[in-house]
Amino acid sequence: MYNQDNLNRAWFMASQAHKDQIYPRGALPYITHVGEVMMEVMSVASELKNPELALLCAILHDTLEDTTLSYEVLLQTFGQAVAQGVLALSKEHSLSTKQARMEDSLTRIHSQPHEIWVVKLADRIANLGEPPHHWSLQKRQAYQEEARLILASLRDANATLALRLSKKIEAYGRYCCED
Repeated sequence: MYNQDNLNRAWFMASQAHKDQIYPRGALPYITHVGEVMMEVMSVASELKNPELALLCAILHDTLEDTTLSYEVLLQTFGQAVAQGVLALSKEHSLSTKQARMEDSLTRIHSQPHEIWVVKLADRIANLGEPPHHWSLQKRQAYQEEARLILASLRDANATLALRLSKKIEAYGRYCCED
């Protein structure tokens, strides 16, 4: 099914890369978020053709976007499929708007195997808990709309996670009303 040594190597690499970051939900170490995404992917691993690819990309999904870890290190350590998957999951910061960055990322994810799509669904599921207190109503509403876009774009990857994301989007609506 998958190589446990590869998963352990990825977990250690992600833990090192994110070691000084804090996850806004609960002021926990950022690796908490990585674990949430990995567990979402694990819940559907038996439904995937290549669960190891999905799990490795779940563990490493924010390393290129949010840390100093390089594409070259991912490529040398885990191979092209993982490096390309993580790259597709990373937003291109040179694009001028958040919407443009998301649309670009979704386009790149579409060129990847469904295992990468599953990671993006899992990532948004994990992120649809209580939003940071400093987020405005407009930002919370935009985040919910972005989740709807992700669902519409990637729902065909996995029916289980698509349904779970749909329910999380609906539940997130409680944060999108007037304060």
